[in-house]
Amino acid sequence: MQATLADEQTTKIQPQGLADKKVSDLITHKTRLVEVPYTASLADTLNALMANRVWAAPVAAPPGHWIGAGASMIIESDKQTGAARKHYIGMVTMLDVLAHIGGDDGGDFDRRMQVPVSSIIGHCLESLSLWTLNSNTGLIDCMEVFSKGIHRALVPVDGQTDNVAGVELVELASSYHMVTQMDVVKYLKAHENEVRGILARPVGEVGAVSDVIFGVFDKTKVIDAIRCMNTASLNAVPIVQSNGGVMEDHGQLINGKDRKLVGTFSATDLRGCPLSLLRSCLQLGVVDFINKLSEIPLHDHSGFRNSTKELITCRAESRLGEVVDKVVNHHVHRAWVVDESGMLSGLISLTDIIRVIRVPMLA
Repeated sequence: MQATLADEQTTKIQPQGLADKKVSDLITHKTRLVEVPYTASLADTLNALMANRVWAAPVAAPPGHWIGAGASMIIESDKQTGAARKHYIGMVTMLDVLAHIGGDDGGDFDRRMQVPVSSIIGHCLESLSLWTLNSNTGLIDCMEVFSKGIHRALVPVDGQTDNVAGVELVELASSYHMVTQMDVVKYLKAHENEVRGILARPVGEVGAVSDVIFGVFDKTKVIDAIRCMNTASLNAVPIVQSNGGVMEDHGQLINGKDRKLVGTFSATDLRGCPLSLLRSCLQLGVVDFINKLSEIPLHDHSGFRNSTKELITCRAESRLGEVVDKVVNHHVHRAWVVDESGMLSGLISLTDIIRVIRVPMLA
């Protein structure tokens, strides 16, 4: 009985070091914020995302002329005078870019890529809101926010509010950093000894696996995959093997469960795609597109990974720690769960990982 009590006390004590950490501990490595001006064309925005190897950036505009996404009022001010310098009016993501491309009204590709980035904010649900997290917010509170599907938030430097537990829509600061779900997962991996209990458990046992999986066939055209992802607000979909049946619809999302996984089509794939190639590849099948993209010299610099040759997968019995290692080391936002035959059975997202690790930290 004494040994059992000691074990329970040890389990409860393990996460306490992390429980005392704050958002400020997550951003010590951060440099300047990558942002784009509201007048930037979509093509220039795509180039900026590619050059900085990010897939989302806040959009900055002159203060006093815009209503921010989700009625937010996130202002950058002069450090000396406090005068407002710029207003972050929203977050543009690669999914917004996809939504604009996929919503083709018959106009030509080049014209669509020259629209100002301010005109596409809100094409996907995620960019309809813009959030901040105070640097003094505790790690557990930050994890609660990210466990509900928010992927990123701005963190004010020298902000005007302190000790705020959750996300805020109003902020005034001299500068900002960005904190993301991946920052949290990387931090947890770096301190894995403090959450080793939960990391040692199978993903299927801790409830980290979602069995609702929308996918596309390997013969689906790029433009159709983009439109499907836009409609369902999905950042990525699994590519599953077609059986060649005449009843297969390659223009719609399908239930990917119990189908052979052959790759991933992600919004981030297009981040590493030169506009000239993207223009010519919209009618290609998704697998052919990914293979073609991997052949260009620029893909290494952009961080592109050929998802048809480097599948990031696990089994339901895989330890959560193994999955954390894979998503961090490969810098992906999900791992596909497959059975012994490579048939798709589920997925684990960063949201799922953060949610299940947070539970024992609350004990």
